[in-house]
Amino acid sequence: MANLTRRDNGNRQFTRDPFSFARDLLAWDPFDQTRPVANGFVPRFEVKERDDAFVFHADLPGITENNLDISMQNGVLSISGSRVAEEKKEGESYYLYERKFGSFSRAFSLPDVADPEKVEADLKDGILTITVGKRVDAKPRKIGLKKA
Repeated sequence: MANLTRRDNGNRQFTRDPFSFARDLLAWDPFDQTRPVANGFVPRFEVKERDDAFVFHADLPGITENNLDISMQNGVLSISGSRVAEEKKEGESYYLYERKFGSFSRAFSLPDVADPEKVEADLKDGILTITVGKRVDAKPRKIGLKKA
């Protein structure tokens, strides 16, 4: 990656990546509500649709079942939880502290074909998998032609 270096009269150097502004601008989404407000913990989700169900995957490292709440009401799947920071002990110095902690909440509106009676959730190895089945009558079926 190219960097631009500029010198002022006092021989100080200023280095600027010429593409950083474009990356920052293009990555900004004013409608993205998944971004942390105060740099808190925000898990990333993956949502896919299969013929028989909607499948949600979320990376939730360090979250236990006790710190997780999943509910579905009026076609909205809600997932909330929290990841608690480990207690800082006296005499310990951190040289780097990049891990994020805090509470999160996500809600997904599902189409009418989602069956609220067919919801399964599994938390294994820090990955949450939620499967929301589809109604039987919502699955496409082949319609034959009348024979004369």
